[in-house]
Amino acid sequence: MGERPVAVLAMRDDLVGQIFPGPVLARLTDLVDCDPAAIFTDAGAPPAALAAARILITGWESPQLDAAVLTAAPGVRLVVHAAGSVKQLTTPELFAAGVTVSSAVAVNARPVAEFTVASIVLATRRVFRYAADYRAGISRHGYPVGEDTGLYGLTVGIVGASQIGRLVLAMLADHGVELLVYDPFLTPGQAAELGATAVDLDTLCRRSDVVTVHAPELPETYRMIDERRLGLLRDGAVLVNTARGALVDTEALAARCATGRLDAVLDVTDPEPLPVGHPLLGLPNVLITPHLAGTRGRELRRFGEFVVSEVHRWLSGEPLLGRVNPDALSHSA
Repeated sequence: MGERPVAVLAMRDDLVGQIFPGPVLARLTDLVDCDPAAIFTDAGAPPAALAAARILITGWESPQLDAAVLTAAPGVRLVVHAAGSVKQLTTPELFAAGVTVSSAVAVNARPVAEFTVASIVLATRRVFRYAADYRAGISRHGYPVGEDTGLYGLTVGIVGASQIGRLVLAMLADHGVELLVYDPFLTPGQAAELGATAVDLDTLCRRSDVVTVHAPELPETYRMIDERRLGLLRDGAVLVNTARGALVDTEALAARCATGRLDAVLDVTDPEPLPVGHPLLGLPNVLITPHLAGTRGRELRRFGEFVVSEVHRWLSGEPLLGRVNPDALSHSA
């Protein structure tokens, strides 16, 4: 592979040890010269190693890679992002300079998809309502005749055939459900290959017992699940949002859930976080979590393992698994 290139970390320093625990860091430093203590977090105070860097390993809270950073790091040829979206990280100047960018977005997609499917299973069993009753001393033991619970036989609508949306489709394939998908960039044939039927968004809302949102936040997706489309959902439907809060009209959803007509699982909200005392926070048929569906804790090591593998592929002249196409950023997360 020739002389080992210099790699510089650009991310929150308190996460470095979790992303690169000892064995993973050792694999990285077998490939490149990288000082885990020389972290680039302040564009106004770059570490000395940046001037010689060929590789930037970025993560949460990395400085934006603009013209000033490129001036400070003129030799950078590869950026590997140990997180998901690179839209806030990359700039036209970076791609114009011919820098290759790779993202661990696929790594981050798996825990979000797992969280989503777990939420769907629990929500369709009405776990959140029943747990609230149990806390209040109302017993739900036994097997009531005609109980309208369970995922089997329902219709699930996936909004957005993103990497997460596709994983959710795959994970639900053996749950005995009908799968619908809405994505303006997906053909009916491609949807069929994913085991789903392509429909427009209104049709998806009308036909689905569960709607789960996996679209990117774009001007055209702002409040795509609005008052009108919430009204299309059938009584007892469940809305799951692990994408971005702005895709759903929060106040309209709160009103629908308050009547008991809809249930919801929200890992993201608009605003985020919701103010103390917001109506959604007190509803027994709504579960709100603080944006925790993505990679966290022990899972962070997967980012480091991805980085090591991508660096190895790049040094070996092999195709990168997470290579970012700049032309696709305008309609991706």
